[in-house]
Amino acid sequence: MMMTSDPEGYDDVAQWDLSLPDGKHSVRFQHGTTSGRRVVIVDGKEVRNTGWQFKLVGKESFLIGKHRACIIIEANGLNYTYILEVDGKSLKRFVENRRKACRTWLPNVNGNPHRVVLERDSLDVWLDGVKLDVMGEFTDQGTETHFTIDNQPAVIRAVTSGKRREGIIHNLFINDFQIPDASEEFSQQ
Repeated sequence: MMMTSDPEGYDDVAQWDLSLPDGKHSVRFQHGTTSGRRVVIVDGKEVRNTGWQFKLVGKESFLIGKHRACIIIEANGLNYTYILEVDGKSLKRFVENRRKACRTWLPNVNGNPHRVVLERDSLDVWLDGVKLDVMGEFTDQGTETHFTIDNQPAVIRAVTSGKRREGIIHNLFINDFQIPDASEEFSQQ
């Protein structure tokens, strides 16, 4: 695990990067292993600072957007282990569930990079972290959800795969050109 120094002299003992429908987020954690001090920084903003504490292990709860998160601090001999949970699940399990529940595309339109996320359970569409007001329409092949990106027509087409395990397939088209899916991962340092 790589440690980075903070300008105030404290070290980051853990860092995680993850993608949510409202955008990419970074979580940094600082832990004073002699003072018990715990600092949680989300997207560059300090959201939790405990100051001095006698208890060196435990949990720190906070929010990442609208999602409940918790860093679990465990002692392992003279070392510490830091585990990030989101919505009560380990980060790995949370990301696996989000991957099933969401489709993500990273189109480049008019030279501008964008991020489009479809939440399959609610059919909400997010563009660059902003939830869009969209309307779906039924077609002979399935449904289409229309919106624009940089004044270019975009549509998410939903069609059945014909296979029970695969379910419905969602594809993004911009100017009738299909955009490939993005594979978004999480990282831990």
